Amino acid sequence: MEAKGTISKFIEENFKHFNAATLVDASKGYVKHLTEGGKMMITLAGAMSTAELGKTLAEMIRQDKVHIISCTGANLEEDIMNLVAHKHYKRVPHYRDLTPQEEWDLMQKGLNRVTDTCIPEEEAFRRIQEHIFKQWKTAQDKGERYFPHQYMYKMLLSGDLEKYYEIDPKNSWMLAAAEKNLDIVVPGWEDSTMGNIFTSYCIKGDLKPSTMKTGIEYMMFLTDWYRKNSSGKGVGFFQIGGGISGDFPICVVPMMYQDLEWEDVPFWAYFCQISDSTTSYGSYSGAIPNEKITWGKLDINTPKYVIESDATIVAPLVFAWVLGY
Repeated sequence: MEAKGTISKFIEENFKHFNAATLVDASKGYVKHLTEGGKMMITLAGAMSTAELGKTLAEMIRQDKVHIISCTGANLEEDIMNLVAHKHYKRVPHYRDLTPQEEWDLMQKGLNRVTDTCIPEEEAFRRIQEHIFKQWKTAQDKGERYFPHQYMYKMLLSGDLEKYYEIDPKNSWMLAAAEKNLDIVVPGWEDSTMGNIFTSYCIKGDLKPSTMKTGIEYMMFLTDWYRKNSSGKGVGFFQIGGGISGDFPICVVPMMYQDLEWEDVPFWAYFCQISDSTTSYGSYSGAIPNEKITWGKLDINTPKYVIESDATIVAPLVFAWVLGY
């Protein structure tokens, strides 16, 4: 029996049609998948960490409602930036009206804008930089190599950043993930601020590229993880947005049976995507789930949901349902 808190009761009473009804169906499907013993992957695109998804995602992690995360390098780092520099963020509610000159002025002040929110470069990036560099350099000096998220975990668990905390740490999904040692894959990590900073150290000769494990190694890890966790009810796929954070991990299934020629690979057992992309067969983000059948990612009978709406609104509501709020 699903727990029903105030939010869940409101959703069930009022979300009856169209995208609202799909939200309810997808939420019930999520709970059913977990109840029957399934595992769930959540993928994070866009700027969901800057949108403070950690307020609900952290509790999802603590309550074992998610078993692995795929996210962009930006989402990996921006949750930590919010943790240590939240009070220095600047909200720009009139962002649609900004002139190029006003945008330039924000840049000159070290305020990098994400829609209506400016990330403070000095307090966020630079506050983390010396501590993450210490983790990178220590590993290199020992001849060790780790994934990007593992270095982040080491930094968080070291306690080095605690003096900077500017939000309640229970609202940091990365901190919750580090404490759980939750598995994460971060495809295209190089496309992030920390990835750029790491590159700069390699160019200067302070670090070696080999100190960081690669995207290929992430795919190899994910292959092993999927093999170990896809028996029984299987692994579900809850995709927030589109892009590489979704496309990279979902491909692990066809890679295994097409390229490795393993015949006993289960399809993803649940699929839901929150997307405001225009439906289109020319883009990954806008492709409807049935197209994924043709690529060998989903089965004919895989429960499939597309909630065409803003993920900053929808994802917290789905998580609230799953958590019984």
